[in-house]
Amino acid sequence: MNIVYLLLGGNLGNSKKIFKHAIQMLGITVGPVSHSSSLYESQPWGFKHKNNFINQALKVYTNLSPIQILNACLLVEQQLGRIRAKAENYQARIIDIDILLYNKEIINDKELIIPHIHLHNRRFALLPLSEIASNQIHPKFDKTIAQLLYSCSDDSNVCKL
Repeated sequence: MNIVYLLLGGNLGNSKKIFKHAIQMLGITVGPVSHSSSLYESQPWGFKHKNNFINQALKVYTNLSPIQILNACLLVEQQLGRIRAKAENYQARIIDIDILLYNKEIINDKELIIPHIHLHNRRFALLPLSEIASNQIHPKFDKTIAQLLYSCSDDSNVCKL
């Protein structure tokens, strides 16, 4: 059985309700969700928008490969109303599901990079992840999530709801 850590994010609509549906759908399509962090609020990262983002980290047990998980996450996003823009810049969204970690694997593929390429630089991802996996080792940096959070240079305000 594999362990995947996911991050839910969104700043459009009722994120709490949308995340609840996403967790149910991921439990069916990816595998059982064993842990979920609290909800955290932060300002948009990389762009400006009037709505703050809500984030939540999940620990999921799965038999799926990373690419199968990616496809399942994209399908859940679509079913919950996400419309992916063709632009490559950051935008407001109803739901975003990122794969943060998959076991202790390092994957650098055209379609998928694991651990998430920006995980160590984003307080809004590290804080919820540290709540459910503080001792988990980041395979690229060989540091715990708690250590990465402590040394993170991102000083943005992330508030537990």
